[in-house]
Order: sequence, then C-alpha cells, then structure tokens
Amino acid sequence: MRMIGSFMSKAMDKAGLTARARHPEKISKPDSPMRRKPPWIRVKAPTSEAFFETQNLMRRLRLNTVCEEAACPNIGECWAQKHATMMIMGDVCTRACAFCNISTGIPSQLDKFEPQRIASAVAELDLAHVVITSVDRDDLVDGGAAHFAEVITKVREGSPATSIEVLTPDFQKKNGAIEEVVSARPDVFNHNLETVPRLYATVRPGARYFLSLELLNEAKRLDPQIFTKSGLMVGLGEEKGEVLQVMDDLRAANVDFLTIGQYLQPTRKHHPIARFVEPEEFETYKRSAYGKGFQMVSASPLTRSSYHADNDFKKLKASREQKLTF
Repeated sequence: MRMIGSFMSKAMDKAGLTARARHPEKISKPDSPMRRKPPWIRVKAPTSEAFFETQNLMRRLRLNTVCEEAACPNIGECWAQKHATMMIMGDVCTRACAFCNISTGIPSQLDKFEPQRIASAVAELDLAHVVITSVDRDDLVDGGAAHFAEVITKVREGSPATSIEVLTPDFQKKNGAIEEVVSARPDVFNHNLETVPRLYATVRPGARYFLSLELLNEAKRLDPQIFTKSGLMVGLGEEKGEVLQVMDDLRAANVDFLTIGQYLQPTRKHHPIARFVEPEEFETYKRSAYGKGFQMVSASPLTRSSYHADNDFKKLKASREQKLTF
C-alpha cells in the first residue's frame, strides 16, 4: 500500500532541497534509526481532487503551510476537506528544534503582501475556521507580532464570519509582542509547550519551558475571553507523571484546550522516537486532562495542533456557553 510518508518525502524534497540542506545544524549529528510505524499511525497517500485543488491554491497564492513544511501525516485528510494551516513569515526558521522538519537558517525579509494573500486563500476556501502559524523569527525586533496582527486584520476584513486561531512562537525577549497579537483579537491563542521540561535541553533547546507557560498565562490575562491552547508530543522519552505535571502547569496558566499527539521523526538526523504510544494510553491522558479541568482535549496518535481545529473550536465554544448557563 502506498503511504503518505512516501508522498511527503517527495514533497519535502521540492526544489532539490535535501534533509541535509534543510537542517545544516544537524549535519554533524549521528544518524538515529527510523522506527517502523505501527498500524495505527499509517495513513494513505492523498489522491482526492479536493486535495490537489487546495495544493494548487497554495501554489498560486505563493503561500506556505505547516502541513507541508512539517510533513504532517494528516495532510491528505485535511486538504481533501480544504483545511490548511497557513504558515506566515517565510519557510525558514531561526531556531533548530530537534523534532522539527522546517528549514533552519537565515530568513528572508517579510513579505508585506502576504497578509492579503492569506486573506484571499481563506475567502476562496470559504473557511469557517483558520489556523495561522509561523516560523520563529528571532531576527525581527518584535518577533513578527505586527505581521501576525496584520494577517488577523486582513482575514477579518475579507471573511468576517471566520474564526481565527493563531499558533505563535514564544516571542522570547520581544517586549510588547504578545500584547500586539492579542490586541488583534484572535479567537484562539495557541502556543505549544511541545514536551516536558526535562527534555527541553535536547528537544527544544532554544526555548524555555516557564517562559512559554507565562506567554499563555499572559494571553489569558490580557483578554480573559480569548481561548488559550497548547500541545504536547509524546514518545520522546517522557514519563507519564511528567505529562500529568505539564497538564497541571497548563491549568495553573488558565489554558483551556490541550492537544496530545505522537512524535514522528522526520529524518535520521532528528531526535529519535523513544516509543510509539498506544491509542489506549492517549485515552488515559484525555480522561486525566478533562479531570484536571480542561474545557477541550484532543489526544490521539495522529493529533496535531490544528487537526480538526474547526470542529474542536465549535465544541470549545459550546462548552463555555454551557458553563455560562449554570
């Protein structure tokens, strides 16, 4: 059976880019074995007409998507439904996280016309909900916060009924950045912790766990009506107790929505998979998270931050409205 991994390996090699060219900082690292995926992880390669229509639209409007750049396993399903996660500010990141397949290097200048092109794509796809993320832009004075705000504004102008979710970097040492993004009034503010604090030095070396928690807490403080969201990968070597502690930390930061998914190793140069977490364990995490007070939890092997984000947002709103009636 032809699997999406084969499709994505070809897609990620577009324009002659190889894993080595995309991740120059990882060239000297030893190869890690690539584990064979269990049956519950494998998905079919995309073949639907709607998938290729979405792909063509992204090419025509010269837009990047995290779906392609991060080699998301759900791209076939999501693009077939004309759902795509827009990735702004280019396709080159200033960070070098050990888990991520996005290219690392020196980014190009911001494209001032990108916000309007994003708005055009949202309108053409007739999206009820859109997720907008970005590469890390540590080279920019504001980390790209003003660009995020401009994208939100343009989407609102072109598609006022569309709910907007932003998945931002941590804006480390960027004073006023979080205020600028929140002032643009996204419906959901998402920032992923990615892993447990013990593993940050090897998995997410450019980030700081408690800084990311504070970012989420500050978003809620600035706008108590905004939904806040964060995500974790499992299978990196974390212990169950550590995952439960992260849940407690997120609840202390007033985070509403938690996603948990299986880490998948992009290349032999990336952080190895410690284990494949079985579906039953994800269900256990989901029950624990709801027990700790999250309004919405998505936990499964293929869960990603923006997977089924439109339906999850509807459930999140319904959960809040239900609580307000009591």
